[in-house]
Amino acid sequence: MGNQEWLIGVIKVQELSIMYKIREWEQLPDYMKQEALKPYYNLLRKKRVSLLIKRCFDVAMSFMMLLLLSPVFLVLAVWIKSDSKGPVFFRQVRVTQYGRLFKIIKFRTMVNDAESKGAQVTSKNDARITRVGEKIRKYRLDEFPQLINVLFGDMSFVGTRPEVPKYVKRYDDEMYATLLLPAGITSEASIRYKDEDELLSQYADIMSSDSIYIKKILPEKMKWNLKAIKEFSLWNEIKVMINTVIRV
Repeated sequence: MGNQEWLIGVIKVQELSIMYKIREWEQLPDYMKQEALKPYYNLLRKKRVSLLIKRCFDVAMSFMMLLLLSPVFLVLAVWIKSDSKGPVFFRQVRVTQYGRLFKIIKFRTMVNDAESKGAQVTSKNDARITRVGEKIRKYRLDEFPQLINVLFGDMSFVGTRPEVPKYVKRYDDEMYATLLLPAGITSEASIRYKDEDELLSQYADIMSSDSIYIKKILPEKMKWNLKAIKEFSLWNEIKVMINTVIRV
């Protein structure tokens, strides 16, 4: 290997390390400098090698899957466009590591401008879901484009699902610990709440979908997300990925 290739390799490793490096405490956003967050922070500071390996895995796997799934992307794009008006992809502002905003990418499964026509969470039998969108959501095919978010470092394969800003504003001090790591495509909380739309429908007659999510679902999901940080290991993340394929 020539000197130039070696230097490029070193730079790439440094870039990966920076993206998954746990910041110094003083560099955290002010709202994250909470005593309730410190145990999670101290634990992750000791896992820096594992976090670097995690990022390397994310880059390699997301790149490979994007190549392999490109024909599937094309078929789904044509199917979506033939069914309803609007773009193929749905983009929405979410929150990831250290409170940074990014746009999550999904295949569009709802009518165009659906956010202006209802809540930011989707309940079962939501009238905004298109005919093709219902089938795509059933098999979680709408999640495939998030591989792009993983490749660019906005997300990871495993981690707390990214919330919209208005829900993050409802976090308590401890919940902000989930922002120490990038958001994820899947997690133990995602598996256990894979039928979240049905839960929302159960309370639809007594409160809005947003209220149900904030008061009933979000706190319970966060218990699992915080538990995952306490027990963080590469092996546990592999198990979550396997369980996602089997159960979701």
